[in-house]
Amino acid sequence: MATVQMIGNLSAHDRRILTSVNAGASILSFTGSSFIVLCYVLFKELRKFSFKLVFFLALSDMLCSFFSIVGDPSKGFFCYAQGYSTHFFCVASFLWTTTIAFTLHRTVVRHKTDVEDLEPMFHLYVWGTSLVMTVIRSIGNDTGRLGALCWTQTGRAGKVVHFITFYVPLWGAILFNGVTYFQVIRMLNNATRMAVVMSDRSLQSDARVDMKALNRWGYYPLILIGSWAFGTINRIHDFIEPDHKIFWLSVLDVGMASLMGLFNSIAYGLNSSVRRAIYERIDIWCPERFRRWLPSSSRLRGQQHQSELISLKIQDQQ
Repeated sequence: MATVQMIGNLSAHDRRILTSVNAGASILSFTGSSFIVLCYVLFKELRKFSFKLVFFLALSDMLCSFFSIVGDPSKGFFCYAQGYSTHFFCVASFLWTTTIAFTLHRTVVRHKTDVEDLEPMFHLYVWGTSLVMTVIRSIGNDTGRLGALCWTQTGRAGKVVHFITFYVPLWGAILFNGVTYFQVIRMLNNATRMAVVMSDRSLQSDARVDMKALNRWGYYPLILIGSWAFGTINRIHDFIEPDHKIFWLSVLDVGMASLMGLFNSIAYGLNSSVRRAIYERIDIWCPERFRRWLPSSSRLRGQQHQSELISLKIQDQQ
């Protein structure tokens, strides 16, 4: 991205560093998200409803990262088009995490088996909300001034609208995910204690499997918090003191936000089913003399899908 006039107290050198951090982190996210999308396309056994949600999450992250890379603040129309595209797909990304949390809660806590029937509503909710937030973002946008990145806005009204249309729904999603996962974990803890009291070994085994899966799922809300906490603080600081930017905070803001796609691809996408599918292809395609240098896949083949709680519950109930 090219640089423009002095923004706050950031020099041209500072802005070049920010654009480099943004590009580098976005490339990592784009690579990770593209890998998950490619796995979904290539491996038919992954095309279950639970992983389909992960696919749309990865697709949103991939496009968000792509548009974060190509923006150029020196080109007005292209920059604004890029900024709105980034806004749309980044909003869609964290909204897809709420559909995953909702699906987990509905299948595990409420014992419902109709989650696949809700897919059209999920699409309407995610893409519709993202579109509305992106359109509203254009209100108050100062078309005569550009920030150091196409993502940012410099007008006071634009900053307020940007905060309302992105950070308010973002933290709403974080709160929803946190409450949802807390309820699921609490229920599984109760099930574990009940199994112990009843001395039912089969129930204890199932509960241990579920809790092992939730050891990962329970931390997923922290991905959004880690990705956007510095950005939220930076937006608030920019609004209070628009002429004094904190460079190190801006670096953390840009870097952590741009890595969201990579974090999501590792946490949501690289589960046991994906690893198993990859190892199976390696066993088929890789010559024997090279296969022994690769990590052993026998343990993965013998495992149940312990890290995919949604898949387990849906498959067991169908």
